[in-house]
Amino acid sequence: MRKSNANYTAKKKPELMKEEAELRREIAKLTLEARANPQKDTNMIFKKRKQLAVLLTVMNRQTA
Repeated sequence: MRKSNANYTAKKKPELMKEEAELRREIAKLTLEARANPQKDTNMIFKKRKQLAVLLTVMNRQTA
């Protein structure tokens, strides 16, 4: 996760907000798809949530 953390710290707040919205859309899409038909990588939703958590942590550190 350190690599993605470094990627996020280099970006500005508006870029991070766009990525946050995109990740939330992806998580919602994956959740709906998982209910309709099982995925090959069942851990993908967890990975996206973790990525979102890292992003939100970086955003909070920038504002504080």
